[in-house]
Amino acid sequence: MKNWFTVEQIDKDTYIISEYWHCEETHCYLFKGERYSLLIDTGLGIENIQEQVAKLTDKPVITVAIHIHWAHIGGHKYFPNFYAHEEEINWLNGEFPFTMEQIKNFAIEDCDLPEGFDVNNYQFFQGIPTKVLKDQDIINIGGRKIQVLHTLGHSPGHMCFYEENREYLFNGERKYELYRH
Repeated sequence: MKNWFTVEQIDKDTYIISEYWHCEETHCYLFKGERYSLLIDTGLGIENIQEQVAKLTDKPVITVAIHIHWAHIGGHKYFPNFYAHEEEINWLNGEFPFTMEQIKNFAIEDCDLPEGFDVNNYQFFQGIPTKVLKDQDIINIGGRKIQVLHTLGHSPGHMCFYEENREYLFNGERKYELYRH
């Protein structure tokens, strides 16, 4: 079986975990801190991203998504400690604007699915976040502080994440949109 996830290291404490077998080519970012690790986006949830993350960090993991769409929150089911923007809490509780059938069509569009994966069993993640975020909040993972920036995007709670000390800005839509000034 091919590897669903590809891992690239940006620096000694920051990784990109990508899903290249899907048309969205989802890219998730793992920031390792002294107390926690922060995983920005968890991919489609087609394969278990937690298994990949466990190879990279032994710290408890907090997850957050740039916005509440299937390609960014599918793997949230593997992480009980997740944050979400206040404008999208309702999307995590049954008010997402697409039907499950539409989501399944999006999830498999141009996708080279892993052997044994049954799209009929695919679920859109629902849950209650452990923390509700708003613009300018700081996520402190110990030795690293990541600032939440509520920005324009294609959902009401779209966020970018800025780490001032390393001059990283992450918008999450395409690979290498982790900018360094």
